[in-house]
Amino acid sequence: MENSPKAVVENMFAAFGSGDLDKFADTVSEDTVWIYHGTRIIPRSIFEKKEGARNFLSNILKLTEIISFEPLQYIVEGKMVVVLGREHQRIKRSGRELKQKWVQVYTVENGLITRMEEFASSEEVS
Repeated sequence: MENSPKAVVENMFAAFGSGDLDKFADTVSEDTVWIYHGTRIIPRSIFEKKEGARNFLSNILKLTEIISFEPLQYIVEGKMVVVLGREHQRIKRSGRELKQKWVQVYTVENGLITRMEEFASSEEVS
């Protein structure tokens, strides 16, 4: 398995897409920090350490149905991977749908994600 920063992020996305929390956790460091800057609809949040990152994914899977998740462009420089993308999700409790465009900035060291920072815009579509 390739261990380049881009490949690590792609492996994390694959684990996210399959809902595999263990494979997802295998892509992050013990001291990882995940920062979501928030939108009008989804509030700012920070998740620390491997367990926090696991909770980040678990909350998404528990509360939403992912209709589509599309990384559109990767920009790689050294240990940093910037991903531009979009997603469409349904809130399980209300049935309302959201669309987001996002930029996610990853730092990958020693084959593991040590930091993720997401900047997103979201809109309710139904």
